[in-house]
Amino acid sequence: MAISADAVKKLREKTGAGMMDCKRALEDTNGDFEKAVDVLRTKGQATSDKRASKATKEGLIGSYIHRPGGKIGVMVEINCETDFVARTAEFEEFARDIAMHVAASNPRYVAREEVPESVLLREREIYKNQALESGKPEKVIEKIVEGKVEKFYKEVCLLEQQFIKDTERTVQDLLSGLVGKTGEKIVIRRFVRFQVGEETEG
Repeated sequence: MAISADAVKKLREKTGAGMMDCKRALEDTNGDFEKAVDVLRTKGQATSDKRASKATKEGLIGSYIHRPGGKIGVMVEINCETDFVARTAEFEEFARDIAMHVAASNPRYVAREEVPESVLLREREIYKNQALESGKPEKVIEKIVEGKVEKFYKEVCLLEQQFIKDTERTVQDLLSGLVGKTGEKIVIRRFVRFQVGEETEG
């Protein structure tokens, strides 16, 4: 079937994939937009998985200062495999978007693997006590706790948060889309967020 340029453009804006990849995905799914999105997301993740063992020693530091006022600032380190990719406008825009997202959404960790076990244990205990106090039956408490833990991850882990400029996608979706386009392993290594007047640890 004939695929319109508008459909390809819409899919590209949604997934961040290349124009030809978007056209092919729409052709393969007979123009079904949602199925095409799934195809591209799977492809992006597959590319990401394939490159997981590659070294990421290049990259850049992205930054963002919230205006007006300048009271919130963020720096984020994004790594990739080659300096060529690090110097592209697309990579620079991604770094800035991630810094802007961190300023707005205030995540505590990059990924769920970084959440300390002590923090998880504390959260689980709180959720369990909440369920007990609300009179929930013992047999469903564990399921309730696991559901709340998953929600906790989505609130505090950068990769699992909804991207502020497109809440239909997570930050991980955005990252996978860039990996699919560049063909390189890309890692959000770390970030730091400053806010005027906030308490510092230690």
